[in-house]
Amino acid sequence: MCMEFDPKIITFACNWCSYAGADLAGTSRLKYPDNVKIIRVMCSGMVNPGWVLRAFRQGADGVVIAGCHPGDCHYTVGNYYAKKRYILLKELLKFVGFDDERFKLLWASASEGKLFAEEMTAFTEKIKEMGPQEKLRRKIE
Repeated sequence: MCMEFDPKIITFACNWCSYAGADLAGTSRLKYPDNVKIIRVMCSGMVNPGWVLRAFRQGADGVVIAGCHPGDCHYTVGNYYAKKRYILLKELLKFVGFDDERFKLLWASASEGKLFAEEMTAFTEKIKEMGPQEKLRRKIE
């Protein structure tokens, strides 16, 4: 009997845009996978790279940082900091031999519930095709 792989996806979503977009997706009854766990943060710029590594180390198969579109940050430049950290962390993941495609940056506003649901669904499907991640836990411990 073969069980279907159900990936664990962690999404750090900014309070002002992406979390509100996820909420809009829910209230609009737009479907996205139940395995996407959303952690609300005040700004995508406050997501510590250590949190992303910890999520992977503790078994996440994919991690998303979701924030406001560039130029629309409630804190003016927080999403620019998020993008810089994202780029550096992707390079670090590649350097240690981890598949950086398991890590995604998403810009979604409060009015883009449909986009949020579509992106979460597409990312989950991509991770399902890749299979479970085991490498990072061993590489960074």
